[in-house]
Amino acid sequence: MTLQIIHAQECAPQPWRNGGGQTRELLVWPPEGEWQLRISRADIAADGPFSAFPGVQRWFAVLEGAGVALALPVPQTLRAGDAPLAFDGAAAPGCRLLKGPTQDLNLMVRQDRGFMQIVIAGQPWHSLLAMRGLYSTGAGTWSNGARQVQISAHTLLWDESPNTAPWTFTPDTCAEPTHGAPAYWLGFTPHTSDGATP
Repeated sequence: MTLQIIHAQECAPQPWRNGGGQTRELLVWPPEGEWQLRISRADIAADGPFSAFPGVQRWFAVLEGAGVALALPVPQTLRAGDAPLAFDGAAAPGCRLLKGPTQDLNLMVRQDRGFMQIVIAGQPWHSLLAMRGLYSTGAGTWSNGARQVQISAHTLLWDESPNTAPWTFTPDTCAEPTHGAPAYWLGFTPHTSDGATP
């Protein structure tokens, strides 16, 4: 089992084309050519539209800040601690900050199966997806039963091995968070060259 550990602060920020924020690209797969999977953390500093990603399914979660209002066909308001929102990347919704800047987590997949869910502290997570990950908003311990890894805040742990053992994440503090989620589970299953899902 080979784990990738990516610290968000070590990923260089890239400015948005509309100047409304910046993005730190945490992971893309495959690493060469057109990506099928992209995980990033964004800092939204001003109102404005999202970039359009036709053919991409995306998940979006607010990590910090008061939240955002997205102008989708069914308008959505998201705050820290809300379940991730899945929507068509081609929609490119307008985004309005509720009260000041936000920090957000994005998962995007192209013609494949993706998954993003809030972690329930200490509760096992079972998944049959080919690749799995954890994004922590605070420090804690990740475990798959046979191995434990101490994770710092704002870190992506990523595993591309076929191991399906349940995962758990336990925050360092036993206190209930005042806002937001302790971490997020992420998953991805790519299509094979013949278009089938393994």
